[in-house]
Amino acid sequence: MKVHEGMYIDGAWRPAAGTDTIAVVNPADEQVIAHVPAGTAEDVDAAVRAARVAFPGWAATPPAERAARLTALRDVLAARQEEIAATVTAELGAPEQLAQQVHAGLPVMITGTYAEMAASYPFEEKVGNSAILLEPVGVVGAITPWNYPLHQVVAKVAPALAAGCTVVLKPAEDTPLTARMFAEAVAEAGFPAGVFNLVTGLGPVAGQALAEHEGVDMVSFTGSTAVGKRIGALAGGSVKRVALELGGKSPNVILPSADLAKAVQVGLANALSNSGQRCSALTRVLVHKDQYDEAVAIAAEAVAKYTPGDRLGPMVNAKQLQRVRGYIEKGVEEGARLVAGGAEPPLDRGYYVSPTVFADVTPDMTIAREEIFGPVVSFLKYEDEEDALRIANDSPYGLAGAVWAGDETEAVAFARRMETGQVDINGGRFNPLAPFGGYKESGVGRELGTHGLAEYLQTKSLQF
Repeated sequence: MKVHEGMYIDGAWRPAAGTDTIAVVNPADEQVIAHVPAGTAEDVDAAVRAARVAFPGWAATPPAERAARLTALRDVLAARQEEIAATVTAELGAPEQLAQQVHAGLPVMITGTYAEMAASYPFEEKVGNSAILLEPVGVVGAITPWNYPLHQVVAKVAPALAAGCTVVLKPAEDTPLTARMFAEAVAEAGFPAGVFNLVTGLGPVAGQALAEHEGVDMVSFTGSTAVGKRIGALAGGSVKRVALELGGKSPNVILPSADLAKAVQVGLANALSNSGQRCSALTRVLVHKDQYDEAVAIAAEAVAKYTPGDRLGPMVNAKQLQRVRGYIEKGVEEGARLVAGGAEPPLDRGYYVSPTVFADVTPDMTIAREEIFGPVVSFLKYEDEEDALRIANDSPYGLAGAVWAGDETEAVAFARRMETGQVDINGGRFNPLAPFGGYKESGVGRELGTHGLAEYLQTKSLQF
């Protein structure tokens, strides 16, 4: 076990204001692997003040120089990719391959895209007799979740820095070690003191202090819808800009003309990736009534390949484990048919849940409406295309979805009517330049690509 001391503030590791610490637990074996400082409002205030002082200089730094620093950051992250992956595996429980390719590899790519954008983005344009200036918002408070501990940090911090903003990061208390490595990478990349600051701590203490701090101009938060509403209310008290990437209950709509086996298997892989701990997981599978039994049978066979402790990692903590088990029990109680998995622990040690498939799920059931954030997939039956659309859109969420059809045009026509921010067409691949964000209670704003950069810019027009 390692005890980490200090917060990264104003370009240096400084002692925390208090003495309380947070235990970091490996969810695969339930052992404490580290302690980090539990930051207070005093630590947040010091970090915000440092970011406030650094802001004018960083905002005035030519975009090409900001791009050079981001390129250096990308290179440091790439050089430490194996170490980052091992850290993610230790504190999140992500399987080794997933940790390497997604948790450690994807942030390198994203950082590189923002390095390129910083050098080429049109921060000024002429419109008639006006000059339109896109200027950095100011000091950004970034509050990130535990499910993608580096990707979510990079998705906020990289565009903010590219825009010319300074940042105070409060990472999730379950996965702070990866965030500390990111702070080390920022220092190695040569960013000026105060441009990036890190405060570890609990959400109700450090997170709240950051969201309501008068020196913060914008809050970017990713997490549950309930907490997002609270963050929005706190930020709204001083009219801060807010970006919220919140919950999801994403439908996977399989139209009758689709390749049924492929649609079910790819959708299942999406739903179980990262142990289902992802807000865009395709956990509601909508299948035509004539193909329903066959689809459920395909899923029952495919899910057997996702072995807990091997291809499937644990839940992040004991509380999340109990939450997911509670949803499984609720599904059985409300009359859904358990096809695979269940609430019983698959292993003697670790916060594992068996990959679980439910059939005979109706749209009004709890497991069909609420975000479970675990490896639980529900199969729903529809009568025709209009019924499928009704079920797909009957949700307070609207973050992601998928449509499968034999003809791409047919799938696109359906996707255009879905109330969701991102739709995969016939298994469409992830695009780091495409915007990600939701409709309805799935949030406000977008991340990734130029849309993600624009979140951190404000507009000024000069009239001539």
